[in-house]
Amino acid sequence: MDWLLIGLFSFLIFQRLSELAIAKSNKKWMLERGGREIGQEHYFLFILLHTLFFVSILVEFSLTDFSWSYVTWIALTFFSFLQLLRIYCIATLGRRWNTRIIIIPEEKPIQKGLYRFMSHPNYTIVFFELIAIPLLFHAYITAVIFPVFHLLILRIRIPAENRALKERA
Repeated sequence: MDWLLIGLFSFLIFQRLSELAIAKSNKKWMLERGGREIGQEHYFLFILLHTLFFVSILVEFSLTDFSWSYVTWIALTFFSFLQLLRIYCIATLGRRWNTRIIIIPEEKPIQKGLYRFMSHPNYTIVFFELIAIPLLFHAYITAVIFPVFHLLILRIRIPAENRALKERA
C-alpha cells in the first residue's frame, strides 16, 4: 500500500475514534446540564456501519491492483472539501455536537452555520464521505453499498431526532 494511502487510512481511523471520544465528553457535559439521550436502541447501527465500512475498504483494496488515477485525485479533492465541512459542522455545534441524540430541554436548536440552511448537514456530509473515501482506495463496491446503508439508518435516526427536538419545544 502506498505510504500516502496508509497515512490517510490511519488518519481516518484516528479521526473517527477521536470523534467518539469528543462525543463521549460532550455527552457527559450535556447530561450534567439536564440533557437526555434518545434513540439509544439504534446507535449500535452507526457503530456497525462505520466499522464494517473500514473493513470493507481494506478487503476490497486488498483485492484491487491500485494505481493513482484521476478518480483518486478527484476523490481526494472532494474528500478534503468534505473534511472542511465536517469540521465546520462540529465547530458550529461546539459542546452540543454528538454522535448520539442528546437534547438539553431549555436550549433551542442551533440555527447558524450550515444549520441555517438544512437540519442535518453532518448526515449529508457523511453520505458523501461514504462515497469519496472508498473511491480513494478503488473500493467501488463499498462506495455504492455503504451510502445506501447510511440512508437506511437515517430513516430511523432523523425521525427520532426530529421527534426529540419537537418534544423539547
